[in-house]
Amino acid sequence: MLRVDGLSAWYGEAQALRDVSLHVEEGEIVTLVGRNGAGKTTLLRCLMGLHPGASGTVRFLGEDVSALGPHKRARRGLGYVPDDRGVFATLSVEENLLLPPVRGVRGRGDGPEPWSLDRVYETFPRLRERRRFPGTKLSGGEQQMLALARVLRTGARLLLCDEPTEGLSPLVVQQIGGILREVKAAGVTVLLIEQNVHFAATVADRHHLLAEGRVVESLDNDEVLAREHELLQYLGI
Repeated sequence: MLRVDGLSAWYGEAQALRDVSLHVEEGEIVTLVGRNGAGKTTLLRCLMGLHPGASGTVRFLGEDVSALGPHKRARRGLGYVPDDRGVFATLSVEENLLLPPVRGVRGRGDGPEPWSLDRVYETFPRLRERRRFPGTKLSGGEQQMLALARVLRTGARLLLCDEPTEGLSPLVVQQIGGILREVKAAGVTVLLIEQNVHFAATVADRHHLLAEGRVVESLDNDEVLAREHELLQYLGI
């Protein structure tokens, strides 16, 4: 579904990504793991077309989208959930959900079924309960659910999620894990940044370890669990 070849990016003269290459197969959940400053968020922003001046090739569903702006990538089925969640604080939950049009992705009739409000509320029952509440009244976990649901409403086939469990209680982290598994079962692929190594191993199929802007290792779940203590020490957790 996604193939990245030789991706590099800079902030001024400082290089944030160095010749990154990776792939994500349709139906997978894949994590990006690394210390703060390793380039994980920059990588997601480059994939979404939000970081100017990146070099390399990004192919999505077989198409080279490297030169496309973020809105055109979104129309092709890429969806981005930033670490700040991007919830419109003065709008209600339902108003946030009504912002994106309900549709399949242009030219991709074989994608997941459209996410109607009813379908969103079945997957995220807490959002049904809070649908009249403004964004300012939502907990961190509820904001994360809203951010995920709103991107699904765009018809996204690949979710790019930046640390969806950061700052959440263990119970809410479990709920987010269940939601990601439901989303995967519904035909949506996920690439996410995740510092919680144990959580990553419970939801994902594969893992890429980033260091100093490079992919230094690719691991399966057995390797992550066997090296959990080592990875936690490396991440400084």
